[in-house]
Amino acid sequence: MFDSLTLYNMYDIVADCSDNVPTRYLVNDACVLSGKPLVSASALRMEGQLTVYNYNGGPCYRCLYPAPPPPDTVTNCSDGGVLGVVPGIMGCLQALEVLKIASGQGSSCGQQLLMFDGEGSRFRSIRLRPKQAGCAVCGENPTVTQLQNYETFCGSAATDKCRRLNLLSKEQRITVQEYKSIVDSSTPHILLDVRPRVEVDICHLPFSLNIPLASIEDRKAEHIHLLKERIGELKQQLDAQAHVPVYVVCKQGNDSQKAVQILEKLSGQEVDCVSVKDICGGLMAWAQKIEPSFPQY
Repeated sequence: MFDSLTLYNMYDIVADCSDNVPTRYLVNDACVLSGKPLVSASALRMEGQLTVYNYNGGPCYRCLYPAPPPPDTVTNCSDGGVLGVVPGIMGCLQALEVLKIASGQGSSCGQQLLMFDGEGSRFRSIRLRPKQAGCAVCGENPTVTQLQNYETFCGSAATDKCRRLNLLSKEQRITVQEYKSIVDSSTPHILLDVRPRVEVDICHLPFSLNIPLASIEDRKAEHIHLLKERIGELKQQLDAQAHVPVYVVCKQGNDSQKAVQILEKLSGQEVDCVSVKDICGGLMAWAQKIEPSFPQY
């Protein structure tokens, strides 16, 4: 972390191209304290966003997000993936806004959020709420008057590397080697892949059932029904009173842990009794330790 604003004072405009929450708060606060406009862009999967903070009386990042989100709810490009061309599009738009501000033409994104939908090839713009008088850094009585420890503030590391969540106990998880033994022994079970469909289309284990984490979180009826059907089919092979083993997998082993927590709450309620476990490290661990030819992305 920077212990002064010397670096920021050397420049007139700052562009934020980071992929983690602590850095976004750091760059925002530094720009407010040094009086610099902040051209910010982000991208995830096939979507992008662009806005200019701290510009012509407009809001700063903290005006819109006074407190950081819980670390386990944040998805970055390493975890969620991004189509390579989308950051390129957002980067070009970001450079355009920098040049417009530098040339004196001005930016129209000071109080607007430009949103790009790569799947539908559409742009749309929404108006942001104005600068907040109670903002901790740019408000009337700011409490943030110098840069702080943003990793402590956000509860997460200032890195673009894949995060490793640890939400479950040891008993709720198995290794890829243990899961391979289950597959080799032909033990009846359900393998639930909770990645978005676009990632499943890239690669997947052939015997997996795909229900995205978002659908599980929203309790989407059609997907819950699909899971119940698969559980019912398996129960016909097992003792009717037995718990159906369900193993949950994702890319890195983060979303699968969240899914396990939700499914455990649903067990015996919206779905029949199941025994749910997460596969540590996800499909990337499978590719590294079990099947080297399995695609990595």
